[in-house]
Amino acid sequence: LARENGAEFCYNEVLMKLVNNPPNPFESQYREFLEPPPAVKVQIYEDDTRSILSRNESPDLAFRWSVNPYRGCFHACAYCYARPSHEYLGFGAGTDFDSKLVVKRHAAALLREAFLKPSWLGEEVVFSGITDCYQPVEAVWGLTRACLEVCAEFRNPVGIITKGVLILRDVDVLRRLHEEAAVRVYLSIPFADDAMARRVEPQAPSITKRLGALKAIAEAGIPVGVSIAPVIPGLNDDHMFEILQQAREAGARTAFYSLLRLPGNVEPVFLERMSKAYPDRIKRITNRLQEVRGGMMSSSRFFERHRGEGTYGEMLEQLFLTARRKAGFPEVPEPPVTSTFRRPHPQQIKLF
Repeated sequence: LARENGAEFCYNEVLMKLVNNPPNPFESQYREFLEPPPAVKVQIYEDDTRSILSRNESPDLAFRWSVNPYRGCFHACAYCYARPSHEYLGFGAGTDFDSKLVVKRHAAALLREAFLKPSWLGEEVVFSGITDCYQPVEAVWGLTRACLEVCAEFRNPVGIITKGVLILRDVDVLRRLHEEAAVRVYLSIPFADDAMARRVEPQAPSITKRLGALKAIAEAGIPVGVSIAPVIPGLNDDHMFEILQQAREAGARTAFYSLLRLPGNVEPVFLERMSKAYPDRIKRITNRLQEVRGGMMSSSRFFERHRGEGTYGEMLEQLFLTARRKAGFPEVPEPPVTSTFRRPHPQQIKLF
C-alpha cells in the first residue's frame, strides 16, 4: 500500500533501520543498548481521544483550527518539527516517530460532534498541523477522507498541506468542497530534485510524483499551491526558483516558504541524519543556520521562527520574492476564506 500510494523505497530498507531515539525529556529513565539496537518495526497504536480539533494559539500561523487524524509520520523527514510531540506519548523523537504510528479511529465522529456544537462558527480547518494527513497509513484507515466528508457535509472551509499523492484518491471530495464551501491545497515540495529529497525525506513520495499530484489537482479545478518548507540554508536554498517554476507550470496558484526549525530533540535527529546523508555539507548547513538565527541553531520566537534574520535571512526573503515573481505567480495575496458553514437538517443528521 505504501508503494502504491507514492513511496518509492523498498520496505525491507525500513526494517533494516536500527532503533535510534534521543533521550525523552519527559521520561525519568533512559535506556541504552549494550548490544546493537533492534531493527525498526512499524507499529500501529489506536488513540481513543475525546476531541479532534486542535486550537492554534500561535499568532504567526494563518489558521486557528487543525485536525490531525494521525500522530507520528512514516515519511521520516529528518527535519520534521513535530517530532517532540511524540515524546508526550512516551515515545522517542527519532525512529519511534517514523514507525510508532498512532491513529485516531473516531476522528470523523468527533469532528461531526464538534461541528454540531453551537459554539462552532465554521472557521477554516487545516489538515494537518502536526503530521501528514496523507501518509501511507491513510490508505488503510481512511480517516482523512472521512473527516473531509464531514467538512463537505457541513460545508466547512478546509486547508490541506501534504506530501502524499494519495490525496488524488479524494479529488471528488475536494471538488465538492470547492463547489459548496472552500478548500485550499498545498503540496509540500522543498527540493527541486528526487535524489536530494530521498536522502532527507526517505519515505515520502518523490518530487516528481508530488508535482504530478499538484498538476492533477489543478486540472480538477481545485485551488492548489506549493509550500517550500523547510528551506535549509546551505542545502536547498538555491532550489527556490526551480521549485517555483515547476510548480507554476503544473498549475500552482500560490506559494510560500518557511525556514528550517529545530525545536527540542529535532536538532540531534536532524544533525545526525544529515551528517550521514551529507557529510561534506553539514558544516556549511550548521554555519548558515547560526547565521540566520543570530548565532543559535533554532528560534522559537513568534514571527521570527519561520524567517531568518541578518543579511543572509534578508537575502533568502528577496530570493523567494524574486523567484516567485519570475515564475509568474500573481502578486496579489489570496482572498480571505469566507465561512460557508451550515448545519444539515436534523433529519439528515439522524441518517448518520
